[in-house]
Amino acid sequence: LPPETRSQRVLNRTRIPEIRDYILNNPDSYVFSALTVSVDGDINFIATEDNDSHLGHIEIPMNSRFLINDGQHRQAAIEEAIKKNIRLKNEHISVVFFRDEGLLRSQQMCSDLNRFAIRPTKSINILFNSREESSVIAKEVVEQVSVFKNHTEKEKTTLSNRSKSLFTLSAVCTATEELLKGIDKDTQSKTDLAVRFWNQVALHIPEWNEVCSGCVKASELRRGYICTFSITLIAVGYGGNALIKESPKNWEDRLSALDRIDWRKQNPVWENLVFINGKVAANRSTQRAMSSYIRSVMTENAGEKLCLT
Repeated sequence: LPPETRSQRVLNRTRIPEIRDYILNNPDSYVFSALTVSVDGDINFIATEDNDSHLGHIEIPMNSRFLINDGQHRQAAIEEAIKKNIRLKNEHISVVFFRDEGLLRSQQMCSDLNRFAIRPTKSINILFNSREESSVIAKEVVEQVSVFKNHTEKEKTTLSNRSKSLFTLSAVCTATEELLKGIDKDTQSKTDLAVRFWNQVALHIPEWNEVCSGCVKASELRRGYICTFSITLIAVGYGGNALIKESPKNWEDRLSALDRIDWRKQNPVWENLVFINGKVAANRSTQRAMSSYIRSVMTENAGEKLCLT
């Protein structure tokens, strides 16, 4: 159907497996908000025995037409989850019912229900998430790595000009994911490795420590250097992953290659790696290029190529 004749968005089936697996992996603790449904059929309200007109139950013929105004992806994911775990069929979910008043009303409901919906920032999702290993590790890293502890923004994914933070929790989490990718250890061992790595990295980036010691303001460092950029932090994590796999016993010593990097924005090396036409290019291709370059510095000791002449 053309969009103007539809009462709901087209179901995006690529979203269903993620929601389905969320249910299957957390059968005792998953949480869903209520579905919103319009009913095209007879709805009979029956008050409780004490004739309280606001409390009772409704009867709806099952040959009525039910239109999900909000929650169609949840419904589809629940259906798929039940196919894999039949015991879930006895679960309950709350539903808000409306009388179906036609296409225009259903379209307006869809618009109204989604108009003010704002997703939490990635940093907030990480901060509040205790299910995923990456979030658990990232929060421990921020708590135990001195340079991160008091200089990480835990709520926003961007830093204002006046912010006293150097990093965002989302950037630390993504960078640590890159660091630990493909490393087969338990959560505590991964956490210990990540804490050790970032503490060692901090020893070789003096600009970070100047902020920690109060010699330089965070805003000044962010204004003149790239060593606090998310793209840089992620690239260092990527390079660290390769370094740890290549030199599992002496990777800490080889981090000294970072000493030779000139992190100043005017370093011409960063053109086309971090900056495109003078502006930060935070896209996937730039991230890959930056990550590959930092990896070569850390694993091949190519630091001499980075300094300003």
